[in-house]
Amino acid sequence: MARRLDVIGADGVRLTAWDHTAGPGSRGTRERPPGPDSRGIVPQPGPDGAPRPGGRLGPDAAAHPGARPGLDAVPRPARAPQVPPAPQTAGSGARASVPGVLLLHGLMGHAGHWAPAVRRLTGGHRIVALDQRGHGASEKPAAGPFTREAYVADAAAVVEQLGLGPVTLVGHSMGALTAWQLAAERPDLVRALVICDMRASALGAASQRAWQDWFRRWPAPFPSLEAVHRWFGDEDPWVETPNPARGAFFAEVMAEHPDGWRPVFDPEQMLTSRETWVHDAHWDSLAQVRCPTLVVRGLDGELGRAEAQEMVRVLPHGAYAEIPDAGHLLHYTHPEAWGEAVEPFLNGVLTP
Repeated sequence: MARRLDVIGADGVRLTAWDHTAGPGSRGTRERPPGPDSRGIVPQPGPDGAPRPGGRLGPDAAAHPGARPGLDAVPRPARAPQVPPAPQTAGSGARASVPGVLLLHGLMGHAGHWAPAVRRLTGGHRIVALDQRGHGASEKPAAGPFTREAYVADAAAVVEQLGLGPVTLVGHSMGALTAWQLAAERPDLVRALVICDMRASALGAASQRAWQDWFRRWPAPFPSLEAVHRWFGDEDPWVETPNPARGAFFAEVMAEHPDGWRPVFDPEQMLTSRETWVHDAHWDSLAQVRCPTLVVRGLDGELGRAEAQEMVRVLPHGAYAEIPDAGHLLHYTHPEAWGEAVEPFLNGVLTP
């Protein structure tokens, strides 16, 4: 169970974070991040008319040219009914004496998809997962911005307002890039860093064009969740062989509207968000990270072994871990193996 915390990000954007910290020192109502019920139904729109986000979001498969979005999802059981809670204030239950861990999801993700991994993180950590702008329960400003600078500033605001610093940042894909850029720019806020399956090299314009074409092929709005399952699991041109797990994954990122089922995120905002790692490499900012850093990849993920090891070499205090049989969503599909790789590092940097 997690407590919802409201935070103000860069440019006044309203962000939602979820505090997974357990123990007698925690205050406030504890809830699960919003997700579908046992029938796959996402909670209905709230008073502001905005659709509630779906369950755990899936792969940010944008990590190399020609990547095919969503292909490494696996079947997972439906989650129990989850009703969005009344928000807590940013300072509710803050425990400054407990080392902070901030989890940052990837593109199209939200805080809830860290849930399997969070259960593997034990010990005296204050664990907070953020719905980044444009994702999950956080605000999706029509005018943006959805720049690297905005994502990094949001993360800094969360660390400062929740009293998490110096924090250990754990990022997946896009969230990993945000994490290491914050570590490079604000070393005073960051104690340590975990990079999960994100490349430092540029992807190239062809990758962005492929994603634009992919989003345009979506036959949204979908008339039913069954139609979502069918299209993403079989009919999507990216699918070479039927993949029911992929269909189930995308059904979890849909919300019901009067005209049918649509994604909880705006595809155009997702395209804008990924532009700066499509066209730009980020080796320079990686080299500026001075804190202990663990680079984790799945054996079949989007980050190749050679590039991962070069990232470790570039980092002044880098370490490497690899999870066999895992793909891009290593923490989501293999949470136990991910925890075994990550927790010793966390304990080493968080234990006095």
